[in-house]
Amino acid sequence: MSQAIYEFPLNEKVRTYLRLEQLFKQLEQGKAAVEDWEYINFLDCLFTLLDLTERIDLRNDVLKDIELHEKNLVIWSKHPNIDEEALQFALKKILRLRESLRTNKKVGAELKEDRLLSSIRQRFSIPGGTCSFDLPNLHYWLQQPLAFKKQQVQAWLDELMPIQQSMEVTLSFLRERGRFTDVNAEKGFYQGIAEDKNELIRVLAATDQGYYPMLSGNKYRYAIRFTLFVANMNGSSAVDSTVSFKLACC
Repeated sequence: MSQAIYEFPLNEKVRTYLRLEQLFKQLEQGKAAVEDWEYINFLDCLFTLLDLTERIDLRNDVLKDIELHEKNLVIWSKHPNIDEEALQFALKKILRLRESLRTNKKVGAELKEDRLLSSIRQRFSIPGGTCSFDLPNLHYWLQQPLAFKKQQVQAWLDELMPIQQSMEVTLSFLRERGRFTDVNAEKGFYQGIAEDKNELIRVLAATDQGYYPMLSGNKYRYAIRFTLFVANMNGSSAVDSTVSFKLACC
């Protein structure tokens, strides 16, 4: 059976983290870029990420999470059956990220001061605004040697590395808080009550049965409804049979 994990955040902070995680994955593709359109896609994604980080105090939010992970690791170190080597490795990484976040400026501050990026950023919000007549400086840059462009892309990514790694650690800790259990959704509907520490709902469901899950709710309660990808003959998208899936509350 083909399956996929669907993730649904229960608060705005985790929602932002997941969006940024996806953007960082897209940015990683920029390292392998060769064609002009690949670099334009990379820059578009980079500007989207910077727009998102400007709306929130991301650095302080992530720093608070990293410091909480540090405290938890210290507590776990007192457990008699803990893997000491793995714990020390994780603790060193957490401490390194904490110091990096404390000494760095606001997320993306250096990128906002980059001459090329600041001169082309506004045009990317205009549909088709990356044509050569709109941004001749961008198209000059695109004609530079491949090695030069790759070096600059890596330098831009390096500016974001501390926040990227910190978010990867935070989301990893969050996902590990929940374990998948078997659940049945009668007539494609399931309702649950979120515990105080629940921030993320993960659904492991089949992808070859013609339906997918949708979640609505908040930090107190949530509802999962399975929806047909293609409506039935009556025009309804509701699943009227029992759906078996796996659920993890993190």
